[in-house]
Amino acid sequence: MDTKEFKLKFLPLHRRLYQTAFRLMRNAMDAEDMVQEAYLKLWEKRNDLRHVEDLEAYSTKLIRHLCLDSLRRVHPEEEEQILEELPITNEEHAATALERKDETELLSKIVGLLPKGQRTVITLRDIEGCSFEEIEEATGFTPVNIRVMLSRARKKVREQIERIMHYERK
Repeated sequence: MDTKEFKLKFLPLHRRLYQTAFRLMRNAMDAEDMVQEAYLKLWEKRNDLRHVEDLEAYSTKLIRHLCLDSLRRVHPEEEEQILEELPITNEEHAATALERKDETELLSKIVGLLPKGQRTVITLRDIEGCSFEEIEEATGFTPVNIRVMLSRARKKVREQIERIMHYERK
């Protein structure tokens, strides 16, 4: 596939790819980065795509997977930066702010130890604020699976926090 053919087939898909990426990433710059990454991958595989019947569906699935991979990646330096930026209100003392920071770090570690599917679902739902439909579209899980994984993930997080808090009280 040459450049002209590639442009004819894939550039009209830009709006659809961007909308999918934006819905998952919830950020215009990140969504555009994902679209660019998708175009790069499509370009690299352009000769293998001749046998693909529905290029729009293929491209949409590719962008979903790229976005999910990006959301799953853990960037410790960014997590630390986010944790350090927790604001201290006027009523709050430094000790309370430190406690809140410690609790946030603990919660991040507990969520990080969950099985991959549960971690993805709880992150998308409780941290990113995605709807069940968005999670279904992003992960390919059925609504029933999403609800079960979310319930189990929340239960495990709750049990771990209770266990740690109970241990600290002794």
